[in-house]
Amino acid sequence: RREESSLSRLRGEGWGGGSCFLSKLPPPDRLRRSTSPASGRGEAGRETMATFHFDLVSPEKLAFSGEVDQVDVPGIEGDFGVLAGHAPVVAVIRPGILTVTSGGTQQKIIVLGGLAEMSDKGLSVLADVATSIEDLDRAGFADTISGMEAKLTEKEGSELDRAIERLDHFRSIQNQLNSTAMH
Repeated sequence: RREESSLSRLRGEGWGGGSCFLSKLPPPDRLRRSTSPASGRGEAGRETMATFHFDLVSPEKLAFSGEVDQVDVPGIEGDFGVLAGHAPVVAVIRPGILTVTSGGTQQKIIVLGGLAEMSDKGLSVLADVATSIEDLDRAGFADTISGMEAKLTEKEGSELDRAIERLDHFRSIQNQLNSTAMH
């Protein structure tokens, strides 16, 4: 019996035919996008990356939709990178910075939790909150962290553990933002 991801079930889709996820990987010749059929090389003789479709959705808006080279996702069990042909996976997202690479440029987007699903249709991220670094109110973000720190004294037990974990994620984002501002 084949299992389907919860996101696929919600959309009424499955992973498609075949019982093994390896059957969904594109053949090796499709993992490279070439501008020269003879050489398999892009401009200036460099290999070019295959692209895949990526959607980033938050309750407020469709934050991103398009073809990308790579997406780096802050997963709850560790950060992971997604390239074309990635195996199907569903992962929980922790608060962090999601990086979208397309055409040699990177776009960094702060996500505050959610779900990611990679399927043969591409990568879909359903984020609780998704804000581009350029649009972030850094002072407001710092105030949010200060408020979270102040409320720690009101919590105990497992609620305190969860609050500390979330605070650590927010501090990590702030540290990444501060190091990004210096470069």
